[in-house]
Amino acid sequence: MQPHRFTLNKRTPNKIGSITFGFALLLISFSACSDQEIKPTEDVKLAFVPFNEVNLMDDFWSPRLKIQKDTLVPFALDKTKPAVENLRKAADYLKGDTLDLPFAHRYISSDLYKVMEGAALLLRENPDPMLEKRMDSIIDIIAGAQKSDGYLYVSHITGVSKDHDHWGGGGMGDKPYTWVLHSHELYNMGHMYEAAIAYYRSTGKDKWLKVAEKNAQHINKVFFEGDSNYNGGKPVEQAPGHQELELALVKLYRVTGNELYLEMAQKFLDIRGRTFQTEGEGVMAPTYAQQHKPVSEQREAVGHAVRAMYQYSGMADVATETGSQEYDEALFSIWNDITDTKMHITGGLGAIRGIEGFGPSYVLPNKEAYNETCAAVGNVLFNNRMFLKTHEAKYMDVAEVALLNNSLAGVNLDGNRFFYVNPLESDGITPFNQGETGRAPWFGTACCPSNIARLIPQVAGMMYAHGGDDLYVTYYASSSTDVPMPEGGVGISQKSNYPFDGDIKVTLNPKQEQEFNLHLRIPTWATSQFVPGDLYHYLEEQPSQWTVKINGVEQEYPIQKGFVTINRVWKPKDEVELILPMPVRLNGALDEVESDKGRIAVTRGPLVYCAEGVDQGRPVQEIAIDSVQDNPQIHTIQTGKLKNISSLTLNGKTLENGEIIKQEIVMIPYYAWNNRGDSSMMVWLPTDSQTLPTTN
Repeated sequence: MQPHRFTLNKRTPNKIGSITFGFALLLISFSACSDQEIKPTEDVKLAFVPFNEVNLMDDFWSPRLKIQKDTLVPFALDKTKPAVENLRKAADYLKGDTLDLPFAHRYISSDLYKVMEGAALLLRENPDPMLEKRMDSIIDIIAGAQKSDGYLYVSHITGVSKDHDHWGGGGMGDKPYTWVLHSHELYNMGHMYEAAIAYYRSTGKDKWLKVAEKNAQHINKVFFEGDSNYNGGKPVEQAPGHQELELALVKLYRVTGNELYLEMAQKFLDIRGRTFQTEGEGVMAPTYAQQHKPVSEQREAVGHAVRAMYQYSGMADVATETGSQEYDEALFSIWNDITDTKMHITGGLGAIRGIEGFGPSYVLPNKEAYNETCAAVGNVLFNNRMFLKTHEAKYMDVAEVALLNNSLAGVNLDGNRFFYVNPLESDGITPFNQGETGRAPWFGTACCPSNIARLIPQVAGMMYAHGGDDLYVTYYASSSTDVPMPEGGVGISQKSNYPFDGDIKVTLNPKQEQEFNLHLRIPTWATSQFVPGDLYHYLEEQPSQWTVKINGVEQEYPIQKGFVTINRVWKPKDEVELILPMPVRLNGALDEVESDKGRIAVTRGPLVYCAEGVDQGRPVQEIAIDSVQDNPQIHTIQTGKLKNISSLTLNGKTLENGEIIKQEIVMIPYYAWNNRGDSSMMVWLPTDSQTLPTTN
């Protein structure tokens, strides 16, 4: 097994070639052929074009990146100042100051690290001396808070954890690594590794990366070899309670080439389910942190949804890097369990409150749904890796739905208010979002805002991939880049108004005429159903009407594993037009989903739509939708908070004084709800007006 190796010159952003990280794991490889069946080519490495090398020119993502830089990241850095102060006090403690101790907290540091990762990602594309200076000052504090042996966890370093019991008082344990299930010691470090790697890749500065490596080597010694200062010198051999470290260790392996980190990731996966610390219910249940069975024997998605998705992502990462098939049956079974029985149509996961996790099959409530924003991010991460592993576009189709709907709903259009919880129905009155009736400016547990801060800057990195004679366009947005191909560089650009319009024009400009394969993804929503899996179906069957034109001439190509492949000798200014019609579609759910019986969800393209009371003149709980729509209207909103967003107008009805009357239903994308104040909202609309309350 050969690790990836590369070096950076200071101040020079890296060209990482086949190295990918975070969101940039959407790669797929097929052998070169024209109209023959495409066969996966396992030994051809694809390089994802890094997001900082993609020029975004669209009206959907470009404004979000500006908001990210101008608002979200500075706002989030300010909100995480208490975490910086905690680390500063730990650094002072190590210098001898025992008077000003930090407050005890399990995971506040991780929120800071995730925001810093988002800031580092922005620095790759938009150098900012002031932001970089601020990052450097925080990194100095983090380095100062690390013990000489590599340990880094504020509460145990300073001893403030001793006044707290295992669970009710903070869940840290009274000394290092005595309560790994809930202490978040390893979770914090995983997010620190990811942020340190991002900063190294952006700036070439390795101080923080060295802190991460020192900690990783310390953890390896304590957990797998034994250290006389911890656990009586015996190896701890406990699985992390929150599976973030495994992902980060694989990234650390990729950036350093040190196989130790990949071996550690696999060891932490393989001890899970074999060394569980306790028994109980709820957060103490073996299933809560997926410790009920060895990972290779797990077949269903259970427990805390974010932990689960990070674990499955780590399994896919390790399997891809090692070539092992040990986890395959588990990964495929779990993915099917999720998409066939446990995923909301928005890509949301973890419907059950209390454990923030998966419930029984088909238990997918709407108003009571939890669907943590972080779980949707995890859904994206898991499916990206499954896409890389299997070369099947269906995984990216799920990732796209989770990204554009539940994940994006996690932050408002201004970049400063957030959802932790993402229900599919709200009355606009009952608190649901950690005590709020709508979006909140921050949370005591701020994992969701900080996850969004690091996700959005990476979206451009899911658009283009290449390897051998294959060039992929995997996500659609007006953008351009240059791709190195075997016979010379190829400029590629696309123009589209995706996700509101499916007319995509791709222009290729090879430096010289050359033959290669162009792969275009045909999303599931453009064919037989909105999202892969058995849960949801279009109510009306319509023939798939997508078309491909080359230099204005329509061509026919089969879909194979979710792609069309065009093989030809390409010339400068060759143009390919992919037309993905976006009619308004009505969706139903399996009868087993009790919450959606007699109800319809509306989708268009990759977007789920919802009705908000502010547009209806009445609470949405007082309207029903017609099960057949003659001519849904599509409008582009011209002014206000929702400017440039496509809205829909459909036919519906309501009851007034016991009589059924017509009611136009205005719908907006789910991600855009609660941007105009608190209001009622509904995704799954009833079709039977007799079930509605009568208004007078």
